[in-house]
Amino acid sequence: MKLRPIAAIALRQLYLMRSSPTRVLPMVAWVAVDIILWGFISRYLNSVTSSGINFIASLLGAVLFWDFFTRVMQGVTMAFFEDVWTRNFINVFATPLLISEYLTGLVLTGVTTSLVGLIVMLLLATWLFGLPFFSLGLLLLPLLLVLFLFGIGLGVLASAMVLRLGPASEWLVWPIPALLSPFVGVFYPLSTLPPWMRAVGHALPPSYVFENMRSAVAGHGYSGSGLAIGVALALLDILLAAWVFGRIYRYAVRSGLLARYSAESVS
Repeated sequence: MKLRPIAAIALRQLYLMRSSPTRVLPMVAWVAVDIILWGFISRYLNSVTSSGINFIASLLGAVLFWDFFTRVMQGVTMAFFEDVWTRNFINVFATPLLISEYLTGLVLTGVTTSLVGLIVMLLLATWLFGLPFFSLGLLLLPLLLVLFLFGIGLGVLASAMVLRLGPASEWLVWPIPALLSPFVGVFYPLSTLPPWMRAVGHALPPSYVFENMRSAVAGHGYSGSGLAIGVALALLDILLAAWVFGRIYRYAVRSGLLARYSAESVS
């Protein structure tokens, strides 16, 4: 891989955001709404219950982590969709650009947008609601790492799905985080789920993040082996997603699907 093509893919997204504030606004608007909404819900639950649970730390913290994962995934897919919407996809691959370079450029874009969203969420949650986010200490690093890696892998996989099915299938991408959330226990322990949903949850890296976050907030420590499993699964997901994207791209080139990609239909 070469650095110049990777930087070019990321730089193009930067120019698009600089020239259009409407592309920047969603990066902060929706996360701000989520934090404010769930922050007041958490504050209300603290005032009406005497369970001893700090809902600011457990509930609002879970929302922040899940929004971070969603921003990472959407950062990758939105960069891919920009090439789809502007009919630029064929032009990009008419150049001597490797698939690995293109995907790395998308990942860099996802990193940038997700960091912007994370900073906004942290400022709001800490300033408005006193979220003790940094009380988790060094545990924050593996928790965010798992969500970041899984978000990248899922974003690449979602992009591969759109590449195979066509532009109209982008509507299948937006609900993916919502569909996964019941299985990973964002707001409740996996033990509350039926066995088959629990089995699915254990195969998804974010479940290890939220289980360990709740345990640490409750003062019960965390599972190092669980976090290691989460990181390993997330890395495996990235490798699998990159392999799938490469296979679908080669199929699109051989079958001529890439040349017909401007058509607004599912192939």
